[in-house]
Amino acid sequence: MSLNIVLVEPEIPQNTGNILRTCAATGSTLHLVRPLGFSLEDKYLKRSGLDYWDIANIQYYDSLEEVKEKNPDGVFFYSTTKTNNSHSDMKFVENSFLVFGKETKGLPEDILKENPETCMRIPMLNHERARSLNLSNAVAIVVFEALRQIGYPNMR
Repeated sequence: MSLNIVLVEPEIPQNTGNILRTCAATGSTLHLVRPLGFSLEDKYLKRSGLDYWDIANIQYYDSLEEVKEKNPDGVFFYSTTKTNNSHSDMKFVENSFLVFGKETKGLPEDILKENPETCMRIPMLNHERARSLNLSNAVAIVVFEALRQIGYPNMR
């Protein structure tokens, strides 16, 4: 696998299902960090993932630290609205881990403070009510920028 998508405590089943479909279509691994805000049997999760469940590679963890421990060669990037670094300025490589926080709060502040050089944001209008993009849309934007940078491996 060339890319890895990490969802830390995702809350909305439809977002996770859509992201699973993006992972399946791009050959990316989906890493889910518990607690999940839904059951894996949720009908909305299943519906949004369609028939891609059997071709998706999904891993489950109890913490982001566990993801890092089990993937010591990974290069981690953190998506947030709290940085000036654009996602397109990052230097993605094979075995990049694109980390996204929960829909309502994002990633914890301590993670962002420990990793300022690999925190990234998707540029948006500067408007107080436009706080962020939908999680599944944000993941797709960053995934395809990362894939573009590494040459769309194994894709047609």
